[in-house]
Amino acid sequence: MEDAYARSVSEVLGFFEVDSTKGLSDSQVDQHSRLYGRNGTPFWKLVLKQFDDLLVKILIVAAIVSFVLALANGETGLTAFLEPFVILLILAANAAVGVITETNAEKALEELRAYQANIATVLRNGCFSILPATELVPGDIVEVAVGCKIPADLRMIEMSSNELRVDQAILTGESCSVEKDVDCPLTTNAVYQDKKNILFSGTDVVAGRGRAVVVGVGSNTAMGSIHDSMLHTDDEATPLKKKLDEFGSFLAKVIAGICVLVWVVNIGHFSDPSHGGFFKGAIHYFKFKAVTIRDSRIMAAFLIFTQIGDLLLFSQIAVALAVAAIPEGLPAVVTTCLALGTKKMARLNAIVRSLPSVETLGCTTVICSDKTGTLTTNMMSVSKICVVQSADHGPVINEFSVSGTTYAPEGTVFDNNGQQLDFPAQSPCLHHLAMCSSLCNDSILQYNPDKDSYEKIGESTEVALRVLAEKVGLPGFDSMPSALNMLSKHERAAYCNHYWENQFKKVYVLEFTRDRKMMSVLCSHKQMDVMFSKGAPESIIARCTKLLCNNDGSVVALTAAARAELESRFRSFGDETLRCLALAFKTVPHGQQTISYDNENDLTFIGLVGMLDPPRKEVRDAMLACMTAGIRVIVVTGDNKSTAESICRKIGAFDNLVDFSGLSYTASEFERLPAVQQSLALRRMTLFSRVEPSHKRMLVEALQNQNEVVAMTGDGVNDAPALKKADIGIAMGSGTAVAKSASDMVLADDNFASIVAAVAEGRAIYNNTKQFIRYMISSNIGEVVCIFVAAVLGIPDTLAPVQLLWVNLVTDGLPATAIGFNKQDSDVMKAKPRKVGEAVVTGWLFFRYLVIGVYVGLATVTGFIWWFVYSEGGPKLTYSELMNFETCALRETSYPCSIFEDRHPSTVAMTVLVVVEMFNALNNLSENQSLLVITPRSNLWLVGSIILTMVTPLSWAEWTAVLYLSFPVIIIDEVLKFLSRNTGLRFRFRLRKTDLLPKDRRDK
Repeated sequence: MEDAYARSVSEVLGFFEVDSTKGLSDSQVDQHSRLYGRNGTPFWKLVLKQFDDLLVKILIVAAIVSFVLALANGETGLTAFLEPFVILLILAANAAVGVITETNAEKALEELRAYQANIATVLRNGCFSILPATELVPGDIVEVAVGCKIPADLRMIEMSSNELRVDQAILTGESCSVEKDVDCPLTTNAVYQDKKNILFSGTDVVAGRGRAVVVGVGSNTAMGSIHDSMLHTDDEATPLKKKLDEFGSFLAKVIAGICVLVWVVNIGHFSDPSHGGFFKGAIHYFKFKAVTIRDSRIMAAFLIFTQIGDLLLFSQIAVALAVAAIPEGLPAVVTTCLALGTKKMARLNAIVRSLPSVETLGCTTVICSDKTGTLTTNMMSVSKICVVQSADHGPVINEFSVSGTTYAPEGTVFDNNGQQLDFPAQSPCLHHLAMCSSLCNDSILQYNPDKDSYEKIGESTEVALRVLAEKVGLPGFDSMPSALNMLSKHERAAYCNHYWENQFKKVYVLEFTRDRKMMSVLCSHKQMDVMFSKGAPESIIARCTKLLCNNDGSVVALTAAARAELESRFRSFGDETLRCLALAFKTVPHGQQTISYDNENDLTFIGLVGMLDPPRKEVRDAMLACMTAGIRVIVVTGDNKSTAESICRKIGAFDNLVDFSGLSYTASEFERLPAVQQSLALRRMTLFSRVEPSHKRMLVEALQNQNEVVAMTGDGVNDAPALKKADIGIAMGSGTAVAKSASDMVLADDNFASIVAAVAEGRAIYNNTKQFIRYMISSNIGEVVCIFVAAVLGIPDTLAPVQLLWVNLVTDGLPATAIGFNKQDSDVMKAKPRKVGEAVVTGWLFFRYLVIGVYVGLATVTGFIWWFVYSEGGPKLTYSELMNFETCALRETSYPCSIFEDRHPSTVAMTVLVVVEMFNALNNLSENQSLLVITPRSNLWLVGSIILTMVTPLSWAEWTAVLYLSFPVIIIDEVLKFLSRNTGLRFRFRLRKTDLLPKDRRDK
């Protein structure tokens, strides 16, 4: 029932045909179970789900028809079952893959179920019973109370206490608990925060008791929608992978063109006797074309080969060309470099869960940061205290500030001048504030040794008061509060609170009610009974007739002037979006055992406390660093607009701004905008408030549609869908397991500033990745040129496929990996993020590396020819004899034909190839800087990898020839680098490349 929040209690109960005093009957439970489903999905349904597809159903019918036709034709044995068996086998494999995929997704989402209730108190057949939450069905009447986890989406039907409050931060991100009631909200298009009569599955009741009817179970709950959103979010390819795929397709087309060219050039060789005829010769050379087509085209090529017949065996030269064309070592080197990057990031407290996400950081343009728990601590803390210092000559107000932004009892109190109070508890008002905060309180503060953190049980505001009491300390001890630091963390958690609770015995409690907006507790201490009260300032101040002075501890009458001044300070706290509470006390006759609402008058005012969910102290500098790096930060929160804007001011998002229009939107305001204005708003948006999980995911998608690379940070269950959808999801280390499972990276220290360091490292990793990719591609171009030129000249195979494979996988791999250790540029975070459409190899760079590649190929072929023609250890053939080697057996020669099968010339050629590529690796220490500026000493790992590869058994004369042929590659690249630095060539190439892009990408 999707609109239960907008219907009255009687309408909801009537819809499910349930009596609120009796609950569902057994027959109704069975009926509703069949109609709406239960609160869970069994495994067998997951299996059947894989066959609920039109294509699968068609294949099932095809299998049945095939089997029937086989029987009709009288076929028996395996022939009758072969075709349907193959179809069913494919279907079974498809179902298995589907189940495994969804099961893995279920495992990744297993943490989400940790937030679901295990049991529920259910009214059925007129009796209450405790049942597993999975057995709930829509229409069940459920009773909830403080400490209870909501087992399903429920519609409130009855209040059993003065109020019922729920902590739903995991769903909405609200920093405070929310009051629930049975009335329908007046808001149209209500978001989760507006549905005050709905209790959401997985949230916690922190105060009160009530009854509700189940309106949603399983995937039909708010938490279930998060589950489905995560389940159906496909992983996006990273920018680098997309560009590598594009370049791979481009490379495949180039190599295919070369293959066709080789086939055409060798038409004259089709009739060579070694091929056995013209047709077989044509087939021999035509096979280049098919073997170089990669990826999805390989199956088509394979089918072509099988149709032609078994005669189409891959020739050695075809395989050599394929091996030369494809940089086989590239995936391994990319993975190795990214893995090394993850180790560096781990030292920066950024734990990478997905390797490709490392380079995604380098081109991040927008960070959508969750406010609660990410930019703030998600721990309510008292930051300001207001008391009356004296009232002798009119009211003198004194304000104190309190440090500390977590539940840890660590912090100090400062006066108006910023001076630290050494003994806060010696101030009468602070003393009484600590006493009242401890006693008029139902929460618990405790230390969790497993997490090494302080945790709360109960209301955030009440826990903040307990922490304040610990920071104030105890009176009468000169060493307070420093002596408290000597206690263990477990003892320290509530030492002062326990002291006051031992001093005062609680006698009676008046719970908080919405009409009074306050709570009171009667306490007994020796021969004195005192009532402590806390609540909304307007309610407390209205009931006060006296006030406590902080200068001497005297109690004086609360004058109209003092009342007006306190109300003014209360409003100023509200302007700062602080949550404000007032505290007071009253002495009652000794021996009184109860108190009533009538006793809540003639109170003595103690003071005001202002609290907030504070921003992390390092966030402001991190925000500035992001702006310098050209990265826009959008704060996303479920909190109300004014509170969020206050936090944005504190962290620097709204620096030097008075009017936030066009920068700050609520989800409802944004949805009401026309499509064009929404697009414009996204370009300026800094704050997106009052959102629910679907809005966060929508924001990520909208930004991605504008070609932004989006990083989403968060820590709650409500952040998980957006984390999974974003280009890179960043979870907080102290966040929920659900958020971590959906993320690509986890910040171990919960520090937003760590993102900046991770982005810098990501940019450096991308730059190094780009350098070794260019190195490997230029090397492979050289290998292709080598094979191509050898085929055109008609000389023996220069290099065997296994030699090329060794060079690509091993010899090139070590220097390429070492290039990944190039040092990070000092100004890496001063540059704007690279554009998504930026090619790994631009037009001018491709020309540069084509020139280098051509030289590599020509030098390799030259080394091969040199051994046959000029080497003292070679046969010293003529060019003509070398190029007509295939006819050696048909004519008389002065040398044995077996000389063409000698692998030593290939060894010389391979050595030339390796050495020239090692010099080329040195060229890649920098894209445009000379080797005289960035010397090999800047990367000793590269120097070491080059030394390891230079082990080949050649004579001194052969090594001399190898070095003569290899060293010029450095001179050629130095000239090209000089042109890049001092001419406009690269810019003209880039301009032509950009003109080929779609207009929207060009505008970007």
